Amino acid sequence: MGRKRRASRFHGVLVVDKPRGPTSHDVVARVRRAFDTGAVGHAGTLDPMATGVLVVAVGEGTKLVAYLTAADKEYEATLTLGAVTDSLDADGKVVAEAPIPALSLDAVAEAAQTFVGAGKQVPPKFSAIKVGGRPLYERARKGEEVEVPERDVFVHALEVARATGDEVDFRVRAAKGFYVRSLGRDIAVALGTVGHLTALRRTASGAFGLAGAVPMALVEAAAGGDPAARGELEAALLPLTTAWRGPRATLDQEGVVDARHGRRVQPMNVLERTPGDPESRGEVMALLDQAGEMVALAREDEAECLAIVRGFVSQVVSQSVPQVVPDRVDTGDGRG
Repeated sequence: MGRKRRASRFHGVLVVDKPRGPTSHDVVARVRRAFDTGAVGHAGTLDPMATGVLVVAVGEGTKLVAYLTAADKEYEATLTLGAVTDSLDADGKVVAEAPIPALSLDAVAEAAQTFVGAGKQVPPKFSAIKVGGRPLYERARKGEEVEVPERDVFVHALEVARATGDEVDFRVRAAKGFYVRSLGRDIAVALGTVGHLTALRRTASGAFGLAGAVPMALVEAAAGGDPAARGELEAALLPLTTAWRGPRATLDQEGVVDARHGRRVQPMNVLERTPGDPESRGEVMALLDQAGEMVALAREDEAECLAIVRGFVSQVVSQSVPQVVPDRVDTGDGRG
C-alpha cells in the first residue's frame, strides 16, 4: 500500500504548461508529490500529444474543479491531410489514406466556418467518454467495435491561419466537451480528403492562459524535493478567491457562521456583492468572509437568500488539524 498523504496545507489553483508526452494524470501525480497531498485534481484533460494549459486544483481548490472545467477553451492546432489515424492524432496508427485536392487558404477558411456555432460532433474512439460504463479508449484498445454517440457542441470562433500543401494551421475557441481531434477529422472530410492532428496546444482554459503557467520542469523539480522549486511552485499557486472569476459576496460574521453550517444566508448578512443580472439568479457565487477567505459557494433563491451549494474548510483549521485523505482524488471531465 502507498503511504497516505496529509491533508493539504495549500489551497488554490496551479496552471501548468503541459509538455508533449505525459498524461494529465502524470501531471497531477507530480503535483501531489510536490505539495505532499492527495487532494489534487485537474479541470479538462489534455491528451498525451497535446501541450499547453492544464488547470490543476490543490486542497480546497478541488471543490472548484466542476466550475473550472465548464469554462470555454482555446487551442492552436496543425491538421495534416491525406491520412487519418485511429486516434485522430499523431500518436495513433494510420487506418486510411486519401488524395489531397488543391486547396487555397480561402477555400479552407470557408469550409472551416461551417463548424462555427452549435452543432453535432462524434468524439474520437480513443476518448474517456463512457459507453455502457466503460471508457471508449478501453474498448478501442481491445479492438471492440462500438458506436460512438454524437454530442452537442458549440464553437465560438474558428480561424484558419495557414493552409500549405498537406498542412492546415487553425485556432479554435469552443465550449466544454469539444474534441479538437474530431474537428480536424471533420474539416479534412469537408475538404474532400482525410486527416489527423499532428500538433495541438491549449492556449487558454477559461480565464487561465499560458502567461501564468508554470513549466513542467519546475513541477518535476519540486516533486523531486528541490526546496527552491517547491517555494517557486507554492508562490505560483493562485488563491481560491483569485482562481474564482464568477460573482461573489462578502458576509458579516453571522452570515459566515450560517454559511459554514450549510444554512441559508439572509440578505441582511450580505455586506457587499458584485453587481449581478437579475435574470441570473441561479448563478453560483462565491461567499467570502471579511478577511477575504472563501467560505462557500451559493445560489440566490426566490426569497433572495443565498442557498449553500458547497462549503469550504477554513484554511486556518485545515492547516492545524491533521487529516488523512485518500491517495487518489482525480476530478475533471474526460476531455476539454
